[in-house]
Amino acid sequence: MSQSEWAAQIARKLLQDQLPVRWAHTQRVAAQARSLCPILGEDADLLEAASWLHDIGYCADLAVTGFHPLDGARYLRDVEAADNLLCCLVEHHTCAIVEARERGLAAELAIEFGRPRPDLDEALIYCDMTSGPNGALTTVDARLAEIFARYAPDHPVSHAIRRAAPALVDTVHVIQARVALATTRRLQLAAAVG
Repeated sequence: MSQSEWAAQIARKLLQDQLPVRWAHTQRVAAQARSLCPILGEDADLLEAASWLHDIGYCADLAVTGFHPLDGARYLRDVEAADNLLCCLVEHHTCAIVEARERGLAAELAIEFGRPRPDLDEALIYCDMTSGPNGALTTVDARLAEIFARYAPDHPVSHAIRRAAPALVDTVHVIQARVALATTRRLQLAAAVG
């Protein structure tokens, strides 16, 4: 069984019945991860696994701190004996450190698992920020607007997203450019061979 298949089973068990909207979002995030295979190579399965697991910390059974990236990563480490890099990706996904500061959890987040590889962190941001809450593809701008609409202006998520928004938008554009370049190269190679 691949790491992504294992991760999908865990996410399904924790989210499908308890949090069906979150489950729909998670399925789209994983689909977005699969779409990045041309730029990730051998890391594609790891990114897909992180995509399946990035929001499991919302599950009531896992919520200890109430901060889903940290709760999810701790569950993966302590219960599932997951790979440290996978735990890092879940813990730090989508600029989680910014929200951790709002919640007074920045020290724990920074120390507990370390930082993920920037290329995989960026790819996971792209997957999350182009996946709507109900599982539809979306733009980063629409996703940010949806998050702002869902949370009160004084909520820690609203504060964090406001601070992180420029980095999130830039990251999505960087990944889109990498995908476009990889697609162009693949088409050029096919034309040269064909």
